[in-house]
Amino acid sequence: QVQLVESGGGSVQSGGSLRLSCAASGLTFSAYCMAWFRQALGKEREAVAFITSDGKTLYGDSVKGRFTISRDSAKKTLFLQMNSLKPGDTAMYYCAARLGFGGCYTRSGDYSNWGQGTQVTVTS
Repeated sequence: QVQLVESGGGSVQSGGSLRLSCAASGLTFSAYCMAWFRQALGKEREAVAFITSDGKTLYGDSVKGRFTISRDSAKKTLFLQMNSLKPGDTAMYYCAARLGFGGCYTRSGDYSNWGQGTQVTVTS
């Protein structure tokens, strides 16, 4: 059974940084596309960043140049380094996984494996 556990969320002032982690178990981590999504209160789930099984990355327009996704296959852990945070980044952040090589699917509905989420709050 695939399990994804996020950590690293918290409250930070505008312009600050946070690093999210997602510990994965029950899967061959290197064979999965990994992703971060976020959902703000009252809004739809939004794609943040993706990383393919071979390390190619893709970012949502709102976070390009500020966020960096990475993965450590030896530790089965996904990361999201978030810099220059803005109040608009406030949301619950979710880790997601989808089995497959090549490019990542970018819609949340294409992912069946999800973590429980970690809250990020950015104050002005």
